[in-house]
Amino acid sequence: MRNQAQIAADWQQLLNNDDAKAFESLFYLLNSRLVKFGMFYVHQKEVVEELVADVFVNCWLNRNRLGHIRNPETYLFICVKNSALNYAKKMSTIHLVDIDDHSAQLVDTYRADHGLEKKELMLKLDQAIGKLPQQCRIIFRLVKEDGLKCREVADILNLSTRTVHAQLYRAMNKLSAEMSAYQNQPDQMIITKISTAILAISTLQIFFF
Repeated sequence: MRNQAQIAADWQQLLNNDDAKAFESLFYLLNSRLVKFGMFYVHQKEVVEELVADVFVNCWLNRNRLGHIRNPETYLFICVKNSALNYAKKMSTIHLVDIDDHSAQLVDTYRADHGLEKKELMLKLDQAIGKLPQQCRIIFRLVKEDGLKCREVADILNLSTRTVHAQLYRAMNKLSAEMSAYQNQPDQMIITKISTAILAISTLQIFFF
């Protein structure tokens, strides 16, 4: 879950008072999300963890020059993206990975006793998300899983908000079409509800963020 108020408070304490405890709090609030995001670009968790740690260290060392940053969360995501891309360029290859621990909330809200096991539903949804084009997949997960607003995703990925909206809508349509392929099976009700949930989440993000 996002905790924007705490992140903002910790950031101000870090900048204004050189507060080491605030820095530690900021690290624990954002570290896992930044690592997960970095793994879209670098397929080595240990490497990404080091890259994220370096970003935080640089923030601490350069804290006196970061007073102009108004959205520390977005700023840190951008730093991790740039760091990961630089590493990938250095290694002459970019690896994209899928996140395993997601979409459980979509499955858990529906009964899994109509034929398909919960794990099978999650697998089908995971496979559908994995088939999305790179940009669609990253945007969809940043919005749906990390709870970022479209304008924040636009800043992180250096895109226009309109492009983020378009890519999110594209992802929504592709996922809906992919999941509808199972509607002729006995599990039609479950799959339909999951597709509807995907549509609802994405639509809300488009029109309200």
